[in-house]
Amino acid sequence: MKAAILHGVDQPLAYEDAPDPQPGPGEVIVRLAAAALNHRDVWIQKGRYAGLKFPIILGSDGAGVVSALGDGVDGAWLGREVIVNPGTDWGDNPRAQSRGYRILGLPDNGTFAEAVKVPAQSLCIRPAHLSWPEAAALPLAGLTAYRALFTRAHLHSADRVLVTGVGGGVAIFALQFAVACGAQVFVTSGSPAKLERARAMGAVGGALYRDENWAQTLKAESGGFDLIVDGAGGAGFEQLVDLAAPGGRIVNYGATLGLPPGLDLRRVFWKQLDILGSTLGTADDFVALVQFVQTRHITPIVDQVFPLAEAEAAMRHMDAGRQFGKIVLGSG
Repeated sequence: MKAAILHGVDQPLAYEDAPDPQPGPGEVIVRLAAAALNHRDVWIQKGRYAGLKFPIILGSDGAGVVSALGDGVDGAWLGREVIVNPGTDWGDNPRAQSRGYRILGLPDNGTFAEAVKVPAQSLCIRPAHLSWPEAAALPLAGLTAYRALFTRAHLHSADRVLVTGVGGGVAIFALQFAVACGAQVFVTSGSPAKLERARAMGAVGGALYRDENWAQTLKAESGGFDLIVDGAGGAGFEQLVDLAAPGGRIVNYGATLGLPPGLDLRRVFWKQLDILGSTLGTADDFVALVQFVQTRHITPIVDQVFPLAEAEAAMRHMDAGRQFGKIVLGSG
């Protein structure tokens, strides 16, 4: 098969031949119709991720057709159109992943290839309203947003919600999911164009985080937030504590801007805030995510589709940070 392979830190992805994966007991082969990028892939390429090994086929998101079965797999899966859960071996505790939890694309070969080997229990049927690129766009970012909003923060329809950094995959899904539940959603972005696109998707307000008074603007518009969904961290996290309403929840799923330089705990305990950490999700979360997307008829936003042979160009597009939605690799 053909695959986009990373041979070392700061090396370009090489489009070349790779061995066809073979299913073991309880595993299947999915012939991929599309795969999608995540910032995780760029961080691995730059050497900013634990457990690096090379060569490796990156990619955590994929959708396609089951083409081969290992021993013990129900024969009904053969030929089914599926979406792949990117995580395996979560463990027995639904509140937190086990030490053995793994994500496709490192340490196991991922979806930037014509086929991928995964456990049969990682499969969900593709919702009929999703194209292949839309289906591939869903797994990692959609699962992260779903768990953050529902499993961890228990989103209510009456919540005033702030989603930071709209434009990336998780933030856009958080916006879509919260709007679909009837919440009043505000966003931040570094781009006026992205703010306008978010408003077109149902956001009722927003602010440019590069503006000096962005937090004051949002506070004046909203009066404070019951739920804040953040994947950036950094210096702006202190202002999120200010923006949270008394009794509010802040759920964080990443630290793309680094660690907060300081956190005044007096404001946390006096305002009775819940600060929650979240990442990816359980197998049950993934099933619930796919059902939610299907019943609410939610369509993932795809920024651009690149051929698999141009995976390195897709990586540079993601690294530039100008996308709105998911960047996808097609099988063509």
